[in-house]
Amino acid sequence: MSFDANPADPDADPMAAADDIVAAFQIDGEPVRGRIVRLGPATVDEILQRHAYPDCVARLLGELLTLAALVGASLKFDGKLIIQVQGEEGLEGAVRFMVAEYRTAGALRGYANIDHVALAKLLSDNPAPGLPDLIGQGLFVMTVDQGDDMDRYQGTVALEGDTLAEAASLYFAQSEQIPTRIRVACSRKDGPGGRHLWRAGGALIQQVAGDSARGDTALAWENAAILFETLEDRELVNADLSAGEVLFRLYHEDGVRLFEAKPIETACTCSSERILALLRQFGREAAAEMVEADGLIRVRCEYCNKSFDVRPEELL
Repeated sequence: MSFDANPADPDADPMAAADDIVAAFQIDGEPVRGRIVRLGPATVDEILQRHAYPDCVARLLGELLTLAALVGASLKFDGKLIIQVQGEEGLEGAVRFMVAEYRTAGALRGYANIDHVALAKLLSDNPAPGLPDLIGQGLFVMTVDQGDDMDRYQGTVALEGDTLAEAASLYFAQSEQIPTRIRVACSRKDGPGGRHLWRAGGALIQQVAGDSARGDTALAWENAAILFETLEDRELVNADLSAGEVLFRLYHEDGVRLFEAKPIETACTCSSERILALLRQFGREAAAEMVEADGLIRVRCEYCNKSFDVRPEELL
């Protein structure tokens, strides 16, 4: 099912008030395809509120989550996409690494590993650090996991560019050799009762290669890319603009067809059973060293920040 992204026709845009979705789109008659993501209360806000990261870290993780949904939604099999940015040893910044995972069922999760002492020093010198300041010299890693019975595919490139969008575009150019333009944004807004609410959004377009039927697609791609560069961060995170309206603003002259949206939710795979299985791998002696003064072993899931209390006898 698809819809003409025309806000003048309310029946043509099924996402007039939708958050936490990803949808594919096609510029009418042009060899350019894309996807758009809108993240809100059920995804990016829930994930970032759990961790209470400093704003600069939360914003970057929100962008990475958006990027994972944009790319992961293209997978045609039951699996997951993992995107990680990390500093190289000895050259890393205050954020040692940051990871976002999108599972093809529409589940999203992510977290950041922070050197809090280094971050406090960085923020004292630079109150608004960007990607290079936070991560340092490092790597951009994209992993496609098709399940236990299939080999993982992993692509790694140097982390270059001032933003995650630039780094991801360079990844596609170098590793996938697909001309790609990406824009992601994340911002914090004031909500009811003084509560802060996080929103994020993103869009991606890719060139469809020319062939005997399409001919050369370079000019069409260039025109679409020029228009895409006019997309602003504030449009991507504006709760009053639907996905269809954002796309219509960009490509109303050519027309744009928006396909049915897929919902996204926050979901973690951690469980008591998984924690027990993990601890048993360490062996009895190592597990005994983990026991705290009250006689319990405590394990915290880095992704969802949930804490698990384990009695040593459960490992027998």
